[in-house]
Amino acid sequence: MADRVIFISTLILAAVYFYATAQIPMLEIGDPLGPKAFPRLLGIGLLITAGLLLLEMLRAKKVAAHDAAPKTPLAWRHYLVVGAAAIWTGVYFMVFEWLGYAIATTFYLLAMTMYFHKGHPKTNVLTSALFSFISYFMFTQLLGVTLARGLLPF
Repeated sequence: MADRVIFISTLILAAVYFYATAQIPMLEIGDPLGPKAFPRLLGIGLLITAGLLLLEMLRAKKVAAHDAAPKTPLAWRHYLVVGAAAIWTGVYFMVFEWLGYAIATTFYLLAMTMYFHKGHPKTNVLTSALFSFISYFMFTQLLGVTLARGLLPF
């Protein structure tokens, strides 16, 4: 059931994302690909992800047909985890400008990895910090994208 919800949510998100991408104005000068290229690639990535999830669901359905195990209802704990992740994402959006991309993303990813990858605090800290700061420098220095600096002097 949860896979179906995620699959449908991903398709809806991709549709909304493609609609929003279509609203980006085309520039007459500059890059021949224009400002729509990267967002369209992300949208295609969303569709590919949805397709892979669909394949996984179909594969799991075949396996479930062979295994006649009784199905358990979705526990309230799952709803709590999804709700907490949504609230944490909202907090991330609210402090993004103030803390800046690198710091806000590090804290966001750290909390998520500490929950979903329990028992590996060193790996979680390193992964969160390295991803955040390396992606910050890649976007700002290599791609020339302006990201929120926040509390950082660079």
